[in-house]
Amino acid sequence: MAVHPRVVHKRRQTITALPLYYSGNLLKRSSRETSFRSFYGELRGATLFLYDDDTQVTYVEKLELEQLKSMEMESPYKNRQPTIFTLNLQSEEVQLKMDCADTAEEWRGYILTVVKKEIPKQLQLLPGQMIKLEEVLLLEGRRNPQLARPPLPPRPSEQKPKNTTITTTTTATTTATTAATTGMPSCFFDVSRQEAEKMLEDNPENGSIILRPSAMPKNYALTLRQKTSSGPVLKNYRVTSTNLGFVIDLDSPVSVPSLDDVLKFFLQKTEYRLCPYVACQPYDTRIDSPVPPKCISVSSPPPIAPPRAQVLPMMRSKTREELYPPPEKADEGEYVVPDDHVPDDHSFKLAQLDSELRVVLQHRRENIYSTSGEETAAVYKNQCRESHGAPWSSSTA
Repeated sequence: MAVHPRVVHKRRQTITALPLYYSGNLLKRSSRETSFRSFYGELRGATLFLYDDDTQVTYVEKLELEQLKSMEMESPYKNRQPTIFTLNLQSEEVQLKMDCADTAEEWRGYILTVVKKEIPKQLQLLPGQMIKLEEVLLLEGRRNPQLARPPLPPRPSEQKPKNTTITTTTTATTTATTAATTGMPSCFFDVSRQEAEKMLEDNPENGSIILRPSAMPKNYALTLRQKTSSGPVLKNYRVTSTNLGFVIDLDSPVSVPSLDDVLKFFLQKTEYRLCPYVACQPYDTRIDSPVPPKCISVSSPPPIAPPRAQVLPMMRSKTREELYPPPEKADEGEYVVPDDHVPDDHSFKLAQLDSELRVVLQHRRENIYSTSGEETAAVYKNQCRESHGAPWSSSTA
């Protein structure tokens, strides 16, 4: 029992989860095939699903039109012959053939509208068909809004003045600053292929991967320097910008959402043996003392003085004067009796002191004689003679 077309349509929508824009019979041939094969095609979103017939629920093949590079038409519309479209995709080249020129023009209008997000000009369609294209464009724009990509830095003019010379270091520093402000990877430099290869050859210590603008507008390229057994090898890869992100042009194309993921992909594939190129930045060689503030807040804590180093005082040997301090000077009526253990170098001072004492005693005797008379003087003489045992001369008596 055949399944109702409405049921088939709902099942297909559930499997693909995409809205249906256009459908019809067509012929398809890939670059690996020699002849065309008949399919029933459905354009859902930006993907063309191919079925063996209109009653089949599961698709046999699908073509991702987001990777469409170009679409060429071999048979003009006015010739009224089978029309053949050549779709240049990232991974292969596919040809679509329509027997009816009117149907082929509709297919061309829907495919280009979905891929380029604009209705192509010079379409041979009726006003009602153009209205349907406008509805498809509005629906596709709401379903899949175009991702905002960071703008490319301004490229240097191809013809530079002869008296102006720009070194590679200056260009690298300028583009590094531009990349930081626009959110680009740090290894992005606004240089050509020759300049990127020269940077990698002259400064291998700075890195081995450079992301740069491509010669094609709104696209990028990646230049890397890889060491092999036969020596360093320079390679260049193309990175194509699409509505969903970026596609790395390899034998099996790889789609990634951002340029950072492009860099991450190459790092993983090379087992992190390569590293992004980072321009060498200059370093300062002087430290300027900070200017003290004019006003200090009252609430701010007082500055903490650094602790002083605790150092023991230096020991020095004492001099002779410190070891033997000078004797105290005796008062004038006081008699000092030296000890027996006084050193010999004081003998001269003691003898001088004894002579001075004798002179003082002689003057006192004279005073006593003049005041107390001869009897008192005679008694005093006898006492002194007994105490000192010194002989008295006749002249003194």
